[in-house]
Amino acid sequence: MLNVLIVDDEPLALDVLETYIAQMPELNLVKRCSNALEANEVLQTNTVELMFLDIQMPQLTGIDFVKTLKRPPMVVFTTAYPNYAIQGFDLNALDYLLKPISLERFVKAVNKAVEQSDLQQRETPAVVPSTPAPPGNDELDFFFVKADKKLVKVNFDDIIYIEGLKDYVIIRLQNGRVITLQTMKSLEDRLPAGRFKRIHRSYIVAMDKITAIEGNMVEVAEKNVPKLLPIGKNYRDELLDMIDKNRL
Repeated sequence: MLNVLIVDDEPLALDVLETYIAQMPELNLVKRCSNALEANEVLQTNTVELMFLDIQMPQLTGIDFVKTLKRPPMVVFTTAYPNYAIQGFDLNALDYLLKPISLERFVKAVNKAVEQSDLQQRETPAVVPSTPAPPGNDELDFFFVKADKKLVKVNFDDIIYIEGLKDYVIIRLQNGRVITLQTMKSLEDRLPAGRFKRIHRSYIVAMDKITAIEGNMVEVAEKNVPKLLPIGKNYRDELLDMIDKNRL
């Protein structure tokens, strides 16, 4: 069960989130707060794993509040303004919910939080780096990673995108996923640079799986369902340069 804190200056928004949380057996509401300063006091005295945090609040915005926290819990931003999405993802937010928040969208965010929590709690006897690629293997179209106490073969053609979750990465494949304990940088170094591109500190995408680019988001298809990935401001120019080379 995840201990949850909700922070919003609108009482109605707090009521909606509290009602949703009451329907989720995975969640335990610690407290509802009307501003960031009150939330900060709760974080100092309680164990909180997940925080639903409004962005536009008096005194201190949700984004500025997260920047003050040395070890923030998992954060799901809630706001009526979609233009804050990139800032939220740059802070490694777990998710970003636009008001009015539907129960379906809320449940998806909770499922993502439960998934990340399970990864963090999984017992691992030692941090075992993935098997290094042998010299001169540029022609290979696969690699192996350590997952579930075995070495799993991952074909480059099957990779849609890779998502970083703290010390773990999730390799999203066309037919499933592989979860491995390592850093995004170590995995990025093992991928063919021309076929994969880091677009955000938490995302690497297969270039041939990109279906569209709109604003600061990349669209891919995961299980035939469109999936939007954020483009970090530090990665945007290099990505667009690669796109321009293949544009008619």
